Amino acid sequence: MPTFSLEKTVNSNRENVFEIFSNFQNYQRIIPQHYPSIRVRSMRGDVSVVEEHMILGDLELLIMAKHVSQKPFLHEMIVIGGDAKGSKIKQEFVELENGTKVLVDVDLKFKGKMRISVMFGKNNFKQNYDAVLDDFVKLAEN
Repeated sequence: MPTFSLEKTVNSNRENVFEIFSNFQNYQRIIPQHYPSIRVRSMRGDVSVVEEHMILGDLELLIMAKHVSQKPFLHEMIVIGGDAKGSKIKQEFVELENGTKVLVDVDLKFKGKMRISVMFGKNNFKQNYDAVLDDFVKLAEN
């Protein structure tokens, strides 16, 4: 299944960039084109469980994800249920002199019918996820 890394340089300080990228409670409001609905199921300290409807290119995913944050360095999302169970997305935030470097590792896993459609479809996951990141970058720079 698709595994890839991406890197973005954002013209904003690390705390601000981390806040935009890791603020899953507001994904539905700030990037509804990628997250049409979000429902937080539980929050305990730096760990949250969230129901998410995510659009990645032409693929619609319904997932249950565990978000783990270590402010302002790291935000991880582990998919614990749904269409992409077992997937992981790790975002690291590195402070630069004039901004922030965001290092993203994505490991997507799909089950059942979704796996078959992914294997034979024309999905470019790296390009599609890169578009999601670009929208986060635009928000962080404004």
